[in-house]
Amino acid sequence: MHLIGDFLPITEFTSYEQTMRDFKVNIKDDFNFGFDVVDKYAKLDPQKTALVWCNDSGEEKYITFADVSRESNRIANMLYAKGIGKGDHVLLMLMSRYEYWYSVVACHKLGAVAIPATGQLTAKDIDYRCNYANVKCIVAVNTPSVTGYVREALPKCPTVKHLFCIGDADGFENFHAAYETHAADKLDFTPVPKAYEPMLAYFTSGTTGMPKMVTHNHAYAAAHIATAYLWHRCKDGGLHFTAADTGWAKASWGKIYGQWICGAAIFIYDYYGRYTPLDVLPLLEKYKVTSFCAPPTMYRFLIKEDLTKYDLSGIEHYCTAGEPLNPAVYEQIKQKVGKSIYEGYGQTETVLALGTFPFMEPRPGSMGKPCPLYGIELLDDNGKAVPDNVEGEICIRYDPKQIGLFMGYNTFENTRSVWSDGYYHTGDVATRDADGYYWFVGRDDDIIKSSGYRIGPFEVESALMEHPSVLECAITAVPDDVRGQIIKATVVLARNYFPSEELKKELQDHVKHTTAPYKYPRIVEFVDRLPKTASEKIRRVEIRNNDRKNK
Repeated sequence: MHLIGDFLPITEFTSYEQTMRDFKVNIKDDFNFGFDVVDKYAKLDPQKTALVWCNDSGEEKYITFADVSRESNRIANMLYAKGIGKGDHVLLMLMSRYEYWYSVVACHKLGAVAIPATGQLTAKDIDYRCNYANVKCIVAVNTPSVTGYVREALPKCPTVKHLFCIGDADGFENFHAAYETHAADKLDFTPVPKAYEPMLAYFTSGTTGMPKMVTHNHAYAAAHIATAYLWHRCKDGGLHFTAADTGWAKASWGKIYGQWICGAAIFIYDYYGRYTPLDVLPLLEKYKVTSFCAPPTMYRFLIKEDLTKYDLSGIEHYCTAGEPLNPAVYEQIKQKVGKSIYEGYGQTETVLALGTFPFMEPRPGSMGKPCPLYGIELLDDNGKAVPDNVEGEICIRYDPKQIGLFMGYNTFENTRSVWSDGYYHTGDVATRDADGYYWFVGRDDDIIKSSGYRIGPFEVESALMEHPSVLECAITAVPDDVRGQIIKATVVLARNYFPSEELKKELQDHVKHTTAPYKYPRIVEFVDRLPKTASEKIRRVEIRNNDRKNK
């Protein structure tokens, strides 16, 4: 069974146009994901699988909705007993431990605002977040780096009153010992849920400047029906895997809300450090994952592997988001697995905003068309809508009844900078073709202006990715006295290729013959790894900053 019918008056669609017209998500004014989804499943179908969890040590757990309901009640009661209440901020550094799902649902029931955070944070990062958000409680995994950095940051974090970790560690309460003595069948407080009050906050990955805190309300959980039902194609009884750590917003996109409402279970691979596609491929086969979403980075690695060694026939649907997928990668994956990859676009501030939906043919490199939740326009620098095939900033019209758009940042100036004239300004530049498909050009601050040309990094990166020697690459601008800016390619080579002046020339000539010659990179640098955010997006700003320092 699934709960889609609780939210969508119409659940079957016959065309993209009809989907845009009739897809409406209805929620109650007191909607709360913990009560209206998790507890409802626990009551109607208690043995329905919610999570299939395994780790890099070979352990596994099958967790039901009855389990999530029971353990989230205990954690909510424990937090309440510790003085955590509605509106208090709780930092969750739980990586892919199954306790994350218990804890985030507990926060929702309690009305506390959960702040998921990656386990890669340093003491400085933790200090910044705790003081920015007045964090009152931290729940963490028990690794030397995480607990060590939390302890190091704590003297500078006066609002933090409670520390918990999985297991025993100096200065932390044992999380299980703390919550398992509390009641599981009832709540010790009277919930007062409201759909439009804060539920969740993420710190943006910080491609420029210090991270901003993005706050979402409880309605955000229901808005992800569009993400899971229309884009991931999650189905009742299916098993969905989104490759994402719980510390960034992609986990909310693909590891809990919309998927559970659709009736799909979530597959979780709990690991420490970095994992490779070779770690994941046997798991996709063993657990019979039915829908799969990963960033382009993972697909770029997958095309270098022999996928015939694995039975991936259970995967019915492939998706990607985070940054554009290079057409060469799309074509190679389709050739290897016989299925298309469906791209999507959104931000920490949104749910899926653009996507390749049912009744649409994927166009390699295109983000697809607007999600029915949003009114989207491409605007020029004067706030005017641009025609087809002209670059404009992706902007979302504000509607007071809208769900799935963030409440704001924690500072007035930051919020004012992206809201104007009734639009949320994403800062991302795109074009739209005559058929309504959107094509990513780049972040506004990533656009290269050379000799009067405007050049988006993605088009040059896509050209380079067609060369067999290129595993990954990033295109950035370098200041130039004559041209204003020139193009630089930072390249990670595939196996069995090695840096040389001859290869640099070959790559430059390849770009000249693949796209317009003026777009070729005049500088080519080979590196072992590209700088990335915790969400695996390439940090072009870091490359630019390093170039300035080394000039």
